[in-house]
Amino acid sequence: FKALEKALNRIPNYTGVQNSRISEFFAENVFDIKKMKQYLSEDAYESVIQAIDEGIKIDRKISDQVASGMKTWAIERGATHYTHWFQPLTGETAEKHDSFFKLSGDGSALEVFSGSNLVQQEPDASSFPSGGIRNTFEARGYTAWDPSSPAFIVENTLCIPTIFVSYTGEALDYKTPLLRSISNIDKTATEVCKYFDKNVTKVHTTLGCEQEYFLVDVALYQVRPDLILSGRTLMGHTSAKDQQLEDHYFGSIPERVLNYMKDFETECYKLGIPVITRHNEVAPNQFECAPMFEETNIAVDHNQLLMDIMKKVAHRHNFEVLLHEKPYKGVNGSGKHNNWSLRTNTGKNLLSSGKTPKTNLQFLTFLINIVKAVHDHADLLRASISSAGNEHRLGANEAPPAIISIFLGAQLNAILNEIESRVTDTKMKTEDKTELKLDIGRIPEILLDNTDRNRTSPFAFTGNRFEFRAVGSSANVSAPMLTLNTVVANQLNLFKKEVDELVETKGLKTDEAILKVLRKYIIDSKKIRYEGNGYSDDWKEEALKRGLTNVTEAVDSFKAFISESTIALFEENNVLTKRELEARYEIKLETFVKKIQIESRVFGDLATNHIIPIAIRYQNLLIENIKGLKECFPNDWESFAKTQLENIKEISLHISSVQRMVDEMIEARKKANREDHIEEKASIYSKEVKPYLENIRYHIDKLELIVDDEIWPLPKYRELLFVR
Repeated sequence: FKALEKALNRIPNYTGVQNSRISEFFAENVFDIKKMKQYLSEDAYESVIQAIDEGIKIDRKISDQVASGMKTWAIERGATHYTHWFQPLTGETAEKHDSFFKLSGDGSALEVFSGSNLVQQEPDASSFPSGGIRNTFEARGYTAWDPSSPAFIVENTLCIPTIFVSYTGEALDYKTPLLRSISNIDKTATEVCKYFDKNVTKVHTTLGCEQEYFLVDVALYQVRPDLILSGRTLMGHTSAKDQQLEDHYFGSIPERVLNYMKDFETECYKLGIPVITRHNEVAPNQFECAPMFEETNIAVDHNQLLMDIMKKVAHRHNFEVLLHEKPYKGVNGSGKHNNWSLRTNTGKNLLSSGKTPKTNLQFLTFLINIVKAVHDHADLLRASISSAGNEHRLGANEAPPAIISIFLGAQLNAILNEIESRVTDTKMKTEDKTELKLDIGRIPEILLDNTDRNRTSPFAFTGNRFEFRAVGSSANVSAPMLTLNTVVANQLNLFKKEVDELVETKGLKTDEAILKVLRKYIIDSKKIRYEGNGYSDDWKEEALKRGLTNVTEAVDSFKAFISESTIALFEENNVLTKRELEARYEIKLETFVKKIQIESRVFGDLATNHIIPIAIRYQNLLIENIKGLKECFPNDWESFAKTQLENIKEISLHISSVQRMVDEMIEARKKANREDHIEEKASIYSKEVKPYLENIRYHIDKLELIVDDEIWPLPKYRELLFVR
């Protein structure tokens, strides 16, 4: 606590944001389109725009011009180095800095940055997760410039967003398959849009990531080895007061936290990250920020950058940011709600209803196809958000359950039920056509406001977008987004084939064929639509009756990555190959094993070297107290020492239980580590090692309530959860 007091005295009186308007410095450290126009030749500028809009490769001569302009701008902003900024399968970002500085033949200094430096580099690939794609002795991997995501400057380094692939061409990152999925859904969605609007030539997905996080004082963080090494508290009894009064949610932001928020928001604005929302979340010390919607690739890059900025800026304010999905037991965990939609080059949001029957039919076409895609690939979507951390959160009282379901709202459900009941399997009657009696022409324009939100649903329609709420707070959102893009693109492709076949072979008009196919999809996917409380046990029973899966163990959910249907899906859509999927499956298992292995090692150390010795020390104090009572009251000391005796007995029971289970946990870990096959190793860690973490914790948390607070070795929840 002396360390805490010292840290608090060091906190600067920081006001955070510059006095100027945000619009005056927004994206000042981003080489965006405006700056490209200023620093590039007309040919170079047009080539980059064409590469962004159409995916056309930039000529090497042009890339030299782009590199020259980018270098000039970066050096003017104070940059001395450059790096290819990429997203390996660690889930974090990676970078290797190189200086612009070079020596010429005569020994004079130059700033050099060529097109080849911009377009491609060769970082060491041996130490990044590859799932067997690369051997540890094979180091070569390539990063390649992604012109669709603008370069930016962090401190004095020009950061160039890139993909990361192996020497043999397989994706070793998140961005490569994400870009493939974005290209794929653009193609299929554009083809479907042409049923309704011939002017549509491009469709892009949009994304807004709501980021939840906890703050903890750095002094308290530094004396919690479990927080430092695993990201969560492996032990700790609940505080008498935490979130039960719901007084933190949307409450007044503590001044110290607000100063931190202003600071990191300023850094975000400089990097073009459009953060527009900040507020207290449900649990004490839990907060949220959210940006405006952006094109998905940029939104993903910005979210990765945001998490990095949050951590760095937190240190200026003597905070640590906790992005673990469940850092504290008994209070809400943290998610990352992914708000996803589709937008055309004509400015139309495909998940917004329109003013005419045709635009409303277009809206229903995309809505129903998305529902069908999620229905058909629910297990794969569940796998895309699975992790050791998110396993603690899913199904808890603040997060969606492990059962994938869709919430549409009463009105949309009624419309879909109307289509199901009134569109026949044969040729439509005149009164049933789109422009007449089907109610399609009467979908309210204010659909955004007349659909309630269901925060218990993992995949909810919220007015003009779907909110994938089940994603974990620490996740790289590329994984769920590339999965969602792929399943929807695949479904739209199947839909178009079915509609075209009905038009060509059955002689139906296009609108008739569309409605006939949509009705079939409504029936086929009806079981995944659920409007009730996803937290309830009744839903678990109902989901079981409907045949929906409830995969509660992360290790079990990962198997969806290597199912025959998944491999066919990704290969047919040119997003991931069988080998790349198998690699990702192996990496998921390896990461899970390492996370639980670290937690069990930390927990065993804390239990054996911190908790048990302190419990014994307190027990000895009680024993000495009893000896003193015997001397003072030789005849009736037992009546005076009743509480002490009970505590001694209870402490002994808890100590013996902790030591026994720690020993058993170590043996289970040894058993798992002897396994060479990663699937079996992960299964043992999940089913045999992991349960000990909760069982041992029960006894330690009981000891926390008995042992003298003055000698308890770790800060308690009542200190960790409240900012001062």
